[in-house]
Amino acid sequence: MTGKMKNISKKVVIFGIGDLARVAKFYFRHDSDLEVVAFALDREYIKEDSFDGLPVVAFEEVEKHYPPSDFSMYVGIGYSNFNQNREEKYFAAKEKGYSFITYVNSKTTQWGDTEIGENTFILEDVTIQPFVKIGNNCVIWSGNHIGHDSHIADHCFLTSHVVISGNCRIGKNCFLGVNATIRDGIKVADKCIIGAGTLILKDTETGSVYKGTATEPKKS
Repeated sequence: MTGKMKNISKKVVIFGIGDLARVAKFYFRHDSDLEVVAFALDREYIKEDSFDGLPVVAFEEVEKHYPPSDFSMYVGIGYSNFNQNREEKYFAAKEKGYSFITYVNSKTTQWGDTEIGENTFILEDVTIQPFVKIGNNCVIWSGNHIGHDSHIADHCFLTSHVVISGNCRIGKNCFLGVNATIRDGIKVADKCIIGAGTLILKDTETGSVYKGTATEPKKS
């Protein structure tokens, strides 16, 4: 399936011109009935008037060109600053009156009961077990496992092949790196960075960074 559309416009403006924005446009085009019509960016960062074949407009006046009554938005920027940059722009677009699309790739496995917030982007080969809740403004990259009864709060970013076991709680503004594993029943506090390959066996502390042990090259 694709995202829960909630009767919002299928004509979409994407905020951002980075990798996530470009990838989002590709998936929307090839795996949904959404039509991306333009990109938006803060005026001070605009260097070209087009990106990936579409116009780039200043966010400060985007509603003049693409009014929220006729267009929806996807905020497609990454995880820098604990995802706070994406969070701030999400709320700024909400202040302008925009509705947000949510996209769930058609190759994701779920049971249809998943609660998914707005402006959330879920890619292929993600397994979502029953009774899962996923908040607003999240990015869940390909190949993840989200166990039953787990909750992911707003403004999180999960990279590929993350395993979240059952009955876990992932706090707001968290980043989970490639191949991170969260044991069942764990609470990951807000604003945590879980590094690539890290195994979390007990609850974390707010604003903490957890790193796995890097593999050193074998010495001859």
